[in-house]
Amino acid sequence: MEMQARGSTQPTESGHRVALVLGSGGARGYAHIGVIEALEARGYEIVAISGCSMGALVAGVFAAGKLEAYREWVCDLDYFDVLRLVDVTWSPMGAMRASKVMSKLESLIGDKRIEDLAVPVTTVATDLVRQREVWFQSGSLLQAIRASIAVPGIITPVHLGDQVLVDGGLMNPLPIIPTVSAQADFVLAVNATAHSPRPVSLQDLLPPAQAAREQAREEALEAEGHGFAGWIGGIRERAQRLFSGTADTLEEAGDAGTAPSDSQRAWGRLDMILASFDIAQGALAKYKVAGYPPDVLIEIPKTVCGAYEFHRAPALIDLGRHLALQALDRYEGRTGVGDMTSEQVSVVPRTPPSGDEPASS
Repeated sequence: MEMQARGSTQPTESGHRVALVLGSGGARGYAHIGVIEALEARGYEIVAISGCSMGALVAGVFAAGKLEAYREWVCDLDYFDVLRLVDVTWSPMGAMRASKVMSKLESLIGDKRIEDLAVPVTTVATDLVRQREVWFQSGSLLQAIRASIAVPGIITPVHLGDQVLVDGGLMNPLPIIPTVSAQADFVLAVNATAHSPRPVSLQDLLPPAQAAREQAREEALEAEGHGFAGWIGGIRERAQRLFSGTADTLEEAGDAGTAPSDSQRAWGRLDMILASFDIAQGALAKYKVAGYPPDVLIEIPKTVCGAYEFHRAPALIDLGRHLALQALDRYEGRTGVGDMTSEQVSVVPRTPPSGDEPASS
């Protein structure tokens, strides 16, 4: 697959052209929607966008002009809607096909090609065969998104020629390099796998009114019987099916000397895979930021929710908008921003590219 350079037009308004980088992070990637909303509300023009995993999905939907429709869909999902989207397969290369999610995306954006989009887009996947990044800057948008979201061992990979493509977060969870040549006034990156020195909840970061609204929403779902306890039970049952048939060479014993149930063991494996992937992506993202610091960096701690909590879209979108507005206040030199910590929002100096060649296929 050839990496094709994409040009952009000359700036139309000084200081208001932004190149946007949307990182991986599972459900936390819903915050990217709020970041885009904040940029547009402030009158910024997104002239280039790159994304990985959930960031690739949001980037593609935005560039296709369907972000509002996608937002409405995800905000209506409850625990059990998310569970119904889990399509189990028995493939040794992954536990889920993601075909239900991709069918919904196809109904939203159709069969668009990346090179025909109004905004230059780069989505990033990883080729397991050649052990390198693959940048999609042309071809089928749906295929590019599907390749970028294929979490190894969880979602089946995409086979393209002799390439076996999985989640780009395996090598580059925050793809800043594709944006450095864009004719933009500044680069804004959103790291949704950020490490924090202490656990930070979603309610900790939201403004009080929005935090209260999210708490009330969770309590209402519990009262209706659509709460987290029932949803976790369903996920555990699915997880047991996903991982049944795999050989266990080590006996897993509980504290009391008894082996845990199959559902507990299966859920532990799934949770361990996702948590391990989160940790690795968080560490890699720090290196990417150090190598090519963006002008504005928004960091969303990975403790705000699990990577699989896709039912929390409204609050995560609110969080993205809230943190983006704070970041833009600081970048624009506004006053009265309020309390912010470096774990939430950073504005860092831009350094010129070092001349390193970006990875490509």
